[in-house]
Amino acid sequence: MFCAINPDLDHLQDGQFDFHFSAKDNLTTVGLPTRAGSRILEGYRPAFDAHAVEAMRQAGGLLLGKTNMDEFGFGTFSTNSAFGVPRNPFDLDRSCGGSSGGAACATAVLDGHVALGVSTGGSISCPAAFCGVMGLTPTYGRVSRHGLLDYGNSLDKVGLISRRAADLEMHLRNIAGPDPRDPTSCAQPPMGKSAPVRSIAVPKDALEGVSDEVSRSFQDALDRLRDDLGLKVETVETPSFRFAMPSYYVLGCSEASTNLARYCGLRYGVQSEEITEHFDKYFSRIRSENFGREAKRRILLGTFARMVGFRDRYYMKALQVRELIIQEYQRVFQDHDLLLTPAMPFTAPRFDAIDDMDILEVYKADYLTIPPNISGMPHLSMPCGYAQGMPVGMQFVANHWQEGLLFDIAQRWEEAFRLRAPEVTA
Repeated sequence: MFCAINPDLDHLQDGQFDFHFSAKDNLTTVGLPTRAGSRILEGYRPAFDAHAVEAMRQAGGLLLGKTNMDEFGFGTFSTNSAFGVPRNPFDLDRSCGGSSGGAACATAVLDGHVALGVSTGGSISCPAAFCGVMGLTPTYGRVSRHGLLDYGNSLDKVGLISRRAADLEMHLRNIAGPDPRDPTSCAQPPMGKSAPVRSIAVPKDALEGVSDEVSRSFQDALDRLRDDLGLKVETVETPSFRFAMPSYYVLGCSEASTNLARYCGLRYGVQSEEITEHFDKYFSRIRSENFGREAKRRILLGTFARMVGFRDRYYMKALQVRELIIQEYQRVFQDHDLLLTPAMPFTAPRFDAIDDMDILEVYKADYLTIPPNISGMPHLSMPCGYAQGMPVGMQFVANHWQEGLLFDIAQRWEEAFRLRAPEVTA
């Protein structure tokens, strides 16, 4: 579950801290390794805390340790880490999702725990859905990215995973706010209370490609939202959402290929004792030996998309698609408070089933979580049912800076829905 455990835990007195939390392995932490799930950062111990870690400590939190993840966030099932694979606490033969898989796993099994996660294309909603907990991804820019080892600079968002809605609200207020070390956080409005949620939009094709068990749980949740919570639920057209996934992979891989270029064994990344090679050969060897297969794939895809002659065809077009999706969301939010879809198209898959998936099937698994991420919209994954003992998640999306609406629906749903915890044996 953890990449590293805080070595000072044995010396701490009970009651010294108000709460305990963990940090995803791509958030820098003083005194603990930060490797982003990659062997290329083996041995790296940062000299500073990421903003979110620093803020949680200042709020009275005890950092228990670092949670495992897909290498640099590249994955859906946390199977791409160089340091083992976290397992779903509801069924150890199944994935706990990715890329914040270790964070969701820790939250599911540790009572009162809060985990710092990071989402680029669904890395909080996916594991929260698979592990039966709540995952909040705030508006892009709401939480400073200082100290985050970037995947995609225009996509990464630091968020929270918890079992309780009140914890999400309290700790988002702790970590949110302007930070001069991250200019993207400096233009945000203050967080305030919102009016109660009254209407919810459901895309017409929300259940397209979704498994039968997820579809049944989602339909039951819609009935409860109408009948028990008294909300207006309407179907809407969102035709541009089908372009979100290709746009995301062009933008994400393009940004990742530039961000990962620094890990070449010179200033950043593991270094070799053999330094007599030509620099091109040395860089290639270090990167070939220490990057995982998925990291190499995304570096190559991103480099191709940014090449002369292809940049306008792919990267610039993807930026235009992103703007189209933002406009689609804002059109929906003119008449509705939130938009709702399932979080993932299936429950947590078995590892042998993941092994049988080709890479396109793995990429397509995120098609429901990508639209709010590519547009920077705040969103919340919550359990909405259980199928054969495994959690099923649904995902609420709000307009930019409207996290208050998500807190309102989270608290109301928490009162109406009975959350189950996994049975964990020693």
